[in-house]
Amino acid sequence: MRTGMQLAIVEVPPRFAASFMRRLAALVFCLICLVGAAGAAQQPVVLLTIDGAIGPSVADYFGRGLKKAAEQEAELVIVQMDTPGGLDLSMRRMIKDILASPVPVAMFVHPSGARAASAGTYLLYASHIAAMSPATNLGAATPVQIGGGGGKPKEPAEPGPAKPREGAKPEKPGAGEPEPASGDAMSRKAVSDAVAYIKGLAQLRGRNAQWAEKAVREAVSLPADEALAINVVDVLAADVAELLAKVDGRSVEVQGGKRVLSTTGADVVRVDPDWRSRLLAVITDPSMAYILLLIGFYGLLLEFYSPGMVFPGVIGAVSLLVALYAFQMLPVNYAGLALIVLGIGFMAAELFVTSYGALGIGGTIAFVIGSILLIDTDVPGYDIPWLLIGGLAILSLIFFVVVIGLAMRSRTQPVVSGREEMMGAIGEVVEQRGSELWARVHSELWRVNSATPLQISQRVRVVGIDGLTLRVEPTQADGLKQTGD
Repeated sequence: MRTGMQLAIVEVPPRFAASFMRRLAALVFCLICLVGAAGAAQQPVVLLTIDGAIGPSVADYFGRGLKKAAEQEAELVIVQMDTPGGLDLSMRRMIKDILASPVPVAMFVHPSGARAASAGTYLLYASHIAAMSPATNLGAATPVQIGGGGGKPKEPAEPGPAKPREGAKPEKPGAGEPEPASGDAMSRKAVSDAVAYIKGLAQLRGRNAQWAEKAVREAVSLPADEALAINVVDVLAADVAELLAKVDGRSVEVQGGKRVLSTTGADVVRVDPDWRSRLLAVITDPSMAYILLLIGFYGLLLEFYSPGMVFPGVIGAVSLLVALYAFQMLPVNYAGLALIVLGIGFMAAELFVTSYGALGIGGTIAFVIGSILLIDTDVPGYDIPWLLIGGLAILSLIFFVVVIGLAMRSRTQPVVSGREEMMGAIGEVVEQRGSELWARVHSELWRVNSATPLQISQRVRVVGIDGLTLRVEPTQADGLKQTGD
């Protein structure tokens, strides 16, 4: 008997072996092609749009757009821009996002007729690629005077020696040298800070720093073709497709090293503002935030004057919190906010204090002045219209005279229901059941109890309630009658 295992050797015909090897080689070749195609797949280009003043909502939309582009490993982010400028804090937040972005950012002033004024110029200088369409312009980057009072840059004096005034002493040597730039210390500090900031961005991107300084100090502007000629921008393109063709193969410095762009034929993915950005744009509009602030104040005041209404208190609390959230992102003058609160307080006090209109008039004046000072900037698109301020001042007076007046008068009206309404009510004793007396009060039959003996048909006054029993006493007329008897 034989034990153990025996191996069977199967002989494969040569033609089958050759066929198998050919199929295996074809399969490997297909896999290599697929892997190579996947590796060479072109990354998309993300397109963002800025149309209008730069504020908190635009900065939020821009920052989240860059994050989406980084998640998609986009080849490039194009920001199509047309802006008159905006808030300094929002602009600096956007520039920080650009400098920290792993995806190159191309700021594109488009379409024709668009502009990149003020804050838009800084964004162009900060971007990896600065592009413009024909018939567009940039510049006017002088920081707006915060709190008002700023004026235009001082015009240069006419050349030639100044004529001495009659009777004036001869000037000392060097007296004819130009004076320092006009404006107070704060405006000079703001301009110097802005110059240093934009020159730093220009040096980082290798762009014209001298013109950048001139744009800040002298508020000059520049058309697209001249901006390209003096190295303020990098590309002049009529549309997004032409821009992609012109930047293809360009090397840019991003966070983490250099990157060569491959944009020809790339898919353009447009990212529009979502509901959050649109909501933020609505509530951070100074006029809307101002209206929400007043709704909050008036709702809480109405709830305070007439407790238990609930609805005005809820609406007021929600509106006030939303307004405060908006104001913490806006340049607010807290003196203006305090004047608004003081004005509302004076107008409310007019209902309690006999001031012959002094508190009402003073409150209205404080309210209007505070509303004018509330937003502490002259940036276009971030002011509260005079018409709105005047209209709301009149509505505020009407609110306090009519609505709060009605609420106050309702507190002095007699109670018409409940336990309090029974106190002092007049009734008549109608029957006696054993030791219990019953009286009719407000057409209702009540068991009554009294420390004074009572008789049938005697009129009584309610002085207390013990459960379902009324404590009564004879009315004054009946008391006098009994005393006489």
